[in-house]
Amino acid sequence: MDEGYANLPTSHLLGSVPAVLTPDERKPGAPAEVGNAAATSRLQQFPPAPGAGAGGYQPPGPPPLDGDVETQTSWKGYFNVASYAPYFNVDTDVVVDRLVSSVYPMEGFVRKIDANPDMYGPLWITTTLIFMLAAFGNFATYLMQRKTDLNIWNFDVGYFNWAASVMYGYAIVVPAAFYFLFQYFGSRPSLVRFWCMWGYSLFIFIPASILLLIPVEFLRWLIIAGTGGASSWFIALNLKECTEGADLMPLIASASVLQFALALFIKVYFFA
Repeated sequence: MDEGYANLPTSHLLGSVPAVLTPDERKPGAPAEVGNAAATSRLQQFPPAPGAGAGGYQPPGPPPLDGDVETQTSWKGYFNVASYAPYFNVDTDVVVDRLVSSVYPMEGFVRKIDANPDMYGPLWITTTLIFMLAAFGNFATYLMQRKTDLNIWNFDVGYFNWAASVMYGYAIVVPAAFYFLFQYFGSRPSLVRFWCMWGYSLFIFIPASILLLIPVEFLRWLIIAGTGGASSWFIALNLKECTEGADLMPLIASASVLQFALALFIKVYFFA
């Protein structure tokens, strides 16, 4: 009796799991991974990508209407936070690698950000630089006054206002201005890549602001000159790589000079 029940087919029952076929029982010409790959691919995608078919977890309820889904091509997509999520899709290793490339630009920074330009690094670099310039600028002023027997601590809040206005304005306006200039002269750059590149170009000023605490004016000028030169070189190399084949050297030189002028402004205003 038990042997008879064991031989009954169960594949038609609800909740039954089909048996795994042995290599001899598979259909000829069918790869072994086809069935398993199709089943597991729907389980590994979580949450499901927008517009994906049946892959991934689907919440209960009716499917969304076409009018409820905002596409990035619509103007309403600019006011959707999800539209900017791809520009923050980076991990720590990627950001650190790009920070190293911003200090050593010979590694090809443009090629690294070509497939995935991010705004995470530039945002935190600029914000960190603002706080460091405001804090270290005041502390450097105190150290210089202490050398002249003026032991007075006077924290100037205006340093923070100037640092925020200049750094945020520079990181946003200057790349956008050069983007339109390059467009006007026949090049086809990417505005997001320009913002990413200029944002990472400011990273070298963060360690430089620490070194500028040295209360020796000659060393301060050497530090800021080297920092401005390295940052200008980074901008020039990457702009040249972005516009290879186009004769836009006057624009590239202007961007380098403007980057060096930013370094001089940091020295003159915050570490005078």
